[in-house]
Amino acid sequence: MRVAIVAEYYPRAADPVLGVWAHQQALATRSAGTDVRVLVLHRLVPPRDALRRGRWQKALEPLRQPRRLELDGIDVRYVPFVSPPRPRNYGSWGAWAAPPLALALRALRRSFPFELVHAHYAAPAGDAVRRTRLGVPLVVSAHGGDVFAVARQSPAGRRAVESAFAAARLVLANSRAVEARCRSLGATATTVVNLGSDLPKLSPCGPSGAPRIVTVAHLVARKRHVDVLRALWLLRESEPRLRWVVVGDGPERPSLERLAAELGVAGRVEFRGAVPHTDALEVARSADVFVLPSVEEAFGVAYVEAMAGAVPAIGCRGESGPEEIGRRGRGIVLVPPNDPQALATELRALLVDDDRRLRLGESARRTVAEHFTWKQCGRATVAAYEEALKP
Repeated sequence: MRVAIVAEYYPRAADPVLGVWAHQQALATRSAGTDVRVLVLHRLVPPRDALRRGRWQKALEPLRQPRRLELDGIDVRYVPFVSPPRPRNYGSWGAWAAPPLALALRALRRSFPFELVHAHYAAPAGDAVRRTRLGVPLVVSAHGGDVFAVARQSPAGRRAVESAFAAARLVLANSRAVEARCRSLGATATTVVNLGSDLPKLSPCGPSGAPRIVTVAHLVARKRHVDVLRALWLLRESEPRLRWVVVGDGPERPSLERLAAELGVAGRVEFRGAVPHTDALEVARSADVFVLPSVEEAFGVAYVEAMAGAVPAIGCRGESGPEEIGRRGRGIVLVPPNDPQALATELRALLVDDDRRLRLGESARRTVAEHFTWKQCGRATVAAYEEALKP
């Protein structure tokens, strides 16, 4: 089977962790027997924040991206397009990306006669693919942002999502809650395909020294890093040695650093910034507890990546991803969203009870092994492709 994958979020030269989960799924699909090629929708317009702050190196990054790379043996081609600014116009980006994507898909088909196109996100990728009118079966993966944000932000965004679902032979949702939302937006043939993690070898001994919690996430408001900071302050007397390592970067970093200083906990927080994916995994799996009290979390690969290393995780109750993981097994603890006090209480309960924390970590790894490996994801994805190709 030959499949062309179309994605907006995918590793780039300037950001090798962007959409790394999409690359991991492509690798898993290849391992399950599918021949894949990848086309990445690559917007050439410099980020407005970089222009506003005079960060010219950052502003020039889109122009410096090579048009073709080989990543882990997969041919990846970057399809440049231009479009209006994101906040108000993101729902229309599929229309802007479609013309160059049509040319790229037709060129690819001459050397690689793919039988199916798999688009990550209904918009802009799914919408762009259906606009190319190639006449090839389309599978769309919904990851949450498209159905919970894009479809609600503007009429154009809703039309783009609904149109992509109408054109798709099959819609893959990363959780049951996302699947329900897809159906409410017109998707008729749907299935749940969870993303996954590898299962690393465990080191003979766990974390030592000062207790350490870790978060791996983009620094944006919905990830609720601010709640972890406030929980750290609440634990300042009962857990004075506790340290928090933050992996990731984003627009919230300056305000988080200011808040840490205001709360008097700056010396106990380490902002690592963006690091290579393998390094992020190593940091997450060295923690006593992985903590990510994120909201609007459709799945959350970061949880299962930490849990695979026998690290218990904390997420939020009522969120699609953490709830989905919790239904499959133990290893993730859910607290109320936007509640630093509840988060602090649960953190302390785990940190003071070594036996419970270790047992929960063992359960976390078992949950991943049974339900959330990349091998399982690859097989489920290929099964979905085969279903979509049925007459």
